[in-house]
Amino acid sequence: MSLREKLHVMVVDDMSTSRGLILQALDAMGVTHVRYTADGKAALAELEKKPAHLVISDYNMPGMDGLHLLKALRTHARLKGIGFILITGKADKQIIDTGRALGMNNFIKKPFAPKDLHACMEAVVGRL
Repeated sequence: MSLREKLHVMVVDDMSTSRGLILQALDAMGVTHVRYTADGKAALAELEKKPAHLVISDYNMPGMDGLHLLKALRTHARLKGIGFILITGKADKQIIDTGRALGMNNFIKKPFAPKDLHACMEAVVGRL
């Protein structure tokens, strides 16, 4: 069984259009174990029930943004090892530096092509 068939991914984005594009890209890659939520709090609750290998999260979301979700994951005993990719439309230095300090594995700037997401993911989890 290939990595893409084993990999469990959680997509977190409050915008249904953005979430849909990510889900389509994952499907085209052959990643079949994908769950999604519209905010960080819901993602954290879902991950506590059933962890994933990788979280792909938008930065700008109401309630709990992507960096707050990352911090919550990194301080959670069972979830701290989950891979984390931040997606942001404004990849300014402060956001990226904060993400790296919190343990972000990679980031990608919106808009992006499916091939860019594929490369970003492979840098975190290995060859898909």
